[in-house]
Amino acid sequence: MSKVISVSQLHKKYGQTQAVDGLDLEIEQGEIFALLGPNGAGKTTTVEILEGFRDRDSGDVKVLGFDPATKGSAGQGWRDRIGIVLQSTQDAGDLTVYESVSHFATYYKNPKDAREVIELVGLTEKSNALGRTLSGGQRRRLDVALGIIGSPELIFLDEPTTGFDPEARRAFWNLIRTLRDEGATIVLTTHYLDEAEALADRVAVIIRGQIVEIAPPAELGGRATSLATISWRDGAQTRSEKSAHPTERVKELAAQFGGEVPELSIKRASLEDIYLEMIGGHDE
Repeated sequence: MSKVISVSQLHKKYGQTQAVDGLDLEIEQGEIFALLGPNGAGKTTTVEILEGFRDRDSGDVKVLGFDPATKGSAGQGWRDRIGIVLQSTQDAGDLTVYESVSHFATYYKNPKDAREVIELVGLTEKSNALGRTLSGGQRRRLDVALGIIGSPELIFLDEPTTGFDPEARRAFWNLIRTLRDEGATIVLTTHYLDEAEALADRVAVIIRGQIVEIAPPAELGGRATSLATISWRDGAQTRSEKSAHPTERVKELAAQFGGEVPELSIKRASLEDIYLEMIGGHDE
């Protein structure tokens, strides 16, 4: 696969604060890639540099083969190839959904069809509704429509489901998967660990301006090989133990109890458990 994003030894300082400190990163075409880290770790600064919204102090950065620090008309063609969905947006609440999407389409050389995009994000029934009348989930879907109308190859999503109820979050996850299936690469920042686990092909954990690990969610921090905790009821007591081979231990317990093991549970470390251990001492 080709590299959509390539970063080497990225540095950015604000006064005496080193926000990004020698960060290295590569993201493959077609990935959903999640950036995780506590507040102040350097996530936002890194993403803003990748988007071309913030200058770096040093380091090599290529996004779709282009240096995002390039200014003026030389960078316009590159900007047409990316879509950005910020955590909060300033929209024209007095325009309908269709009017907003159609208006944004005029900013791009080869935009998607407005009605097709509205259908893709699940807002066809709201095409003629004013932006200010939409629910939070519908508003976020409109944000995505505005971010993808230009047919982007790369989409940045910043905390896309903040404030969503569980049903709306899962519907939005399906939309993100659809965008990936259509060929887009997606860079996601989120504080929801279940969201990263459900969506991301790989996650990166940033601490003190450096990436400490990149791995699939199931493998982060040695999670795939971590000891499992086995719990069961033994008379009036609940017993538990850790095991590297839980299946064998359960067979032993089943033989011991002559069949079903009372209140048996097997649990491995969750992504949240691993993540919190990795960022220990850093406030969210």
